[in-house]
Amino acid sequence: MYKKILIPTDGSELSDRALEAGADFAKSLGSSVVVITVIEPYSYSNLSEYRPESIDQYDARVKEMAQERLEMAKELVEKKGVPCEVLAFKSFSPAEAILDAAKEEDCDLIFMASHGRQGLAAVLLGSETQKVLTHSKSPVMVYR
Repeated sequence: MYKKILIPTDGSELSDRALEAGADFAKSLGSSVVVITVIEPYSYSNLSEYRPESIDQYDARVKEMAQERLEMAKELVEKKGVPCEVLAFKSFSPAEAILDAAKEEDCDLIFMASHGRQGLAAVLLGSETQKVLTHSKSPVMVYR
């Protein structure tokens, strides 16, 4: 049914549970998984506020965090016997990055948590999940 499943992760508890459930789902179908995490670029719009780190320090820190998150995700998925690729996208819009990754990687399903580390930004679903649901041309499975 689904051959390649995209699973976004932001490191939140629900996102981690969705990753595990998505890997189990992929295994049951004999699918492969692409795990994506989105790195937020340095915000230049807030230059007037105090910044304890430089742009280079910020970039290095968020890239390292993303790499650690992706390594943990890949290990979890592969322990279940599911082939896994990992990607980091840099974007101010996680939803756009998820949609772009699904298209670029030719994924036929997006399996994602109902909300991320920002909590419930909408009544039932997180705002990024809602954007993916609204704009995706591929099926989206929401894990709650």
